[in-house]
Amino acid sequence: MNTQQMDTDKNPTVEEGAAAMESKDDADSFTKVKSRKTQKRKLEPDGADMDTEEPVKRPQFKPLSADKLRGPDEMRKIPVPAHRYTPLKDNWLKIFTPIVENLQLQVRFNLKTRNVEIKTCKETQDIGSLTKAADFVKAFILGFQVEDALALIRLDELFLESFDVTDVKPLKGDHLSRAIGRIAGKGGKTKFTIENVTKTRIVLADTKVHILGSFQNIKMARTAICNLILGSPPSKVYGNIRVVASRTAERF
Repeated sequence: MNTQQMDTDKNPTVEEGAAAMESKDDADSFTKVKSRKTQKRKLEPDGADMDTEEPVKRPQFKPLSADKLRGPDEMRKIPVPAHRYTPLKDNWLKIFTPIVENLQLQVRFNLKTRNVEIKTCKETQDIGSLTKAADFVKAFILGFQVEDALALIRLDELFLESFDVTDVKPLKGDHLSRAIGRIAGKGGKTKFTIENVTKTRIVLADTKVHILGSFQNIKMARTAICNLILGSPPSKVYGNIRVVASRTAERF
């Protein structure tokens, strides 16, 4: 009996030792996974080291000379309709002088092709002078006075805009002529009023409307002309223009 009791006392100790060995093996087989927080903390000093590196210096290039910027000679051709030959001939000196003396460009009227040809040369300093000269000649050919068209050369914030009366409303016959008459007014009164209030210049050529001025002023004149084409009475258009003009004057 005693021997049996001794055996029973020894067995649980053996089982406990085996369980302890198994738990140790399990602990050795599983590796501890590092938490993301600790990984971030370790990466932070590395990132700080990256920021402390010297920034890359930007390359500095010397400014290009006017000769390299200009490149090959360029030419612009502006076609001249038949009804503008005589005005062009009469005002040729007024057109020729600012283009050649102020903008240092070459200009001629080609009798065969009926085009005004403007070309750059060695004396040309500004690249944008060719565009200014082309806009100046184009404005004169559309019907503007030379003095008004010269503003395109002197100022950078002036533009030309053209549209047809039939683009606003498809009119034909007497309806079209009445719409043009509403824009012009009696003796050109309506057109002059719109020009003075919006500080623009307007040319009516058949069904074409050409406006010369700054962007904001062209917008005001265009809305007034569109309202007249659509049938609004001139008195109402005058009132709307004056309200808009006073608001823009207060802003500036």
